[in-house]
Amino acid sequence: MAGTTAIEWADATWNPVTGCTKISPGCDHCYAERFSERFRDVPGHPFERGFDLMLRPERVLQPLGWKAPKMVFVNSMSDLFHKEVPFRFVDKVFDTMERADWHVFQILTKRSSRMRDYVNRRYADGVAPTHIWLGTSVEDGSRRSRVRHLQQMNATIRFLSVEPLIGPLGQVDLRGIAWVIVGGESGPGARPMDPEWVREIRDQCTEAGIAFFFKQWGGIRPKSGGRDLDGREWSQLPFELPRVAAE
Repeated sequence: MAGTTAIEWADATWNPVTGCTKISPGCDHCYAERFSERFRDVPGHPFERGFDLMLRPERVLQPLGWKAPKMVFVNSMSDLFHKEVPFRFVDKVFDTMERADWHVFQILTKRSSRMRDYVNRRYADGVAPTHIWLGTSVEDGSRRSRVRHLQQMNATIRFLSVEPLIGPLGQVDLRGIAWVIVGGESGPGARPMDPEWVREIRDQCTEAGIAFFFKQWGGIRPKSGGRDLDGREWSQLPFELPRVAAE
């Protein structure tokens, strides 16, 4: 649940919450649910309760013990802004992130309005620290309201995860967005992704000067189709990451 990860745009995952519930079509073939449910009712396993939402207070301070700077994906196995996660618990997660400022934390949610409201209360007199990146998932053009919620946040680095891309996104207002990740769905029943949907997003990012990261084409396995898009891999980040040594 912590440490290294195969996710191309992160060095580590940190799951102070696990489990979730579906909120939109992008959740239909959730990899985290599929993985977790394999271990339901296995005594003593971390996912003995499958993908039921669970707070993991024993993990809240984990990043403070990682001395080397990392890009940390927060809650790869859940959504920190699920309505059943109390804000007092979210406070503890943010407290740790603020203390562990030698890492970069990437928070991704589909509950974008709840994250906006929380962030704007917590940072009412300013913006979130530069090492806490705030993002939302958008799987097709019908979910673009999440982009607006993200733009309304008191954030320094805002990013979009357009994954799994299951339909055209169309023209998107990208003002205030620093980074866009695009990827196809993987696993059993993976829905195909049209290359033109990807090119449309890439071209908008290029025109706007926004970092673009193409994660995968997807398929039965995440790496089935590789990462090549029109003859190259796209692995841009919002800026050259600072590597501040931990004391």
